[in-house]
Formats: sequence, structure tokens, C-alpha cells
Amino acid sequence: MANLPERWVVLGRISGLYGVQGWVRVFSHTDPRQGILSYDPWFLGGAEQWKPCHVAEGRTQGKGVVVRLDGVVDREAAAQLMGREIAVPRSQLPQAGPGEYYWTDLQGLEVRTTNDLFLGVVDRLFETGANDVLVVRGERERLIPYLPGQVVQRIDLSSGTITVDWDPDF
Repeated sequence: MANLPERWVVLGRISGLYGVQGWVRVFSHTDPRQGILSYDPWFLGGAEQWKPCHVAEGRTQGKGVVVRLDGVVDREAAAQLMGREIAVPRSQLPQAGPGEYYWTDLQGLEVRTTNDLFLGVVDRLFETGANDVLVVRGERERLIPYLPGQVVQRIDLSSGTITVDWDPDF
């Protein structure tokens, strides 16, 4: 993820062009994918430059999402947005329910075994279809299944730790 102000969350990116009237395809990280349309404003950018924008229109299209942003009126203008990330302030996200966590809240947490052995820090998460996976970077990279109650025993946001039932040699 690019250098965003603290407590911002990347929700997706501009992934393609759609038509000739300034519409773009959006790869959304939200669940459901069209959930990204409920956030306003979006901040588009990368590296050091982030600019607010508003969605003028948006809808699902096939398995994806397409949008027309305010001020983007043709394909040429839309092409300038290709690859830009879409972020929002963390405060725009709904409160997570009990035992629920946003991936962004887990990134950066220390991961320790039930025997208090430090395995590393959560770098990122990804979906596999069967379950989500924590990518933990320490003395080496580990891929640990995100299975609460089985592998993931405890998440403590206040202390910044995740306790896992995991063989450190694996």
C-alpha cells in the first residue's frame, strides 16, 4: 500500500476503462464488491499525492463495479486514473461487530504462539477461497491460516498481538 495518512484504508483501485464517457472499472476489496460505492468521498492516488473525488454514478457490471467520477467526462480523462488506489479515512468504515476485524486492523500486529514465541508481524492478508491467510514476516515469512478458534486463539488490538496455535517450525 502506498504512503497514506495514518488510519486510512485502501478499498480498491481503478483497474480499467469502461466505455467512452469517462467510466472506469474498479477492483474492489469490499465485501460485497459494490460496497465500495457507499463511501464518499474517495481519495485517489498513490505515492505522495492523494486527491478527493466523488462518485457521480456507479453500479455493478458483471462480477465487477464500474463508476463515473465527478469531472471525468471522457475516456482520455479516465485513462489518467488507471492504476490509482482508492482510499477512505478509517472513520468512514462501519464499526466491526464483536469478534470481527478489518484486515487493516490486523496488519502490523505481532504474532506469538500460545507458548509466547514471537513469529513476526502481520504484513498483509489474502483470500484463498477456503479461508483467509495471514502473511507474517519475522526471521522468515510464514503463511498462517486465519481460522479463529482453531489456529488464531486470541486477537488483542489494545496490546497489538495475535496469539496462534502454530508450530514455529512450519
